[in-house]
Amino acid sequence: MFLLNTQSKEPIFEQIQNQILRFIQAGVLAPGDRLPSVRQLAQENGINPNTVSKAYIELEKNGYVYNIPKKGVYVSDIDLKQSHSNQIVKVLQPLKDSGIQKQELMDAIEILYKENATC
Repeated sequence: MFLLNTQSKEPIFEQIQNQILRFIQAGVLAPGDRLPSVRQLAQENGINPNTVSKAYIELEKNGYVYNIPKKGVYVSDIDLKQSHSNQIVKVLQPLKDSGIQKQELMDAIEILYKENATC
């Protein structure tokens, strides 16, 4: 289920988080679905259980999953549109804080989407 690249510059716990989020967005994981146990996911991928635990904790902090002690970790019932908005705000907030003006961001977004349209 998970394809982890141990040679990637992206930390493994982030790879796990990102893949779970993609599975949720694609409908592969639905609200109430149980995720693999920390031990199971770690063993299947030959990684440290603490790495899996860190990914699950971060997902829980952000409301994507919830943990029922001794039962497992489950996918939360989330509003994907709100989730996307939250992700965008997380990316844009540091830019705003650094003094970049709204129009500069809008111009950059226009450029990005024009470039992607030609691909």
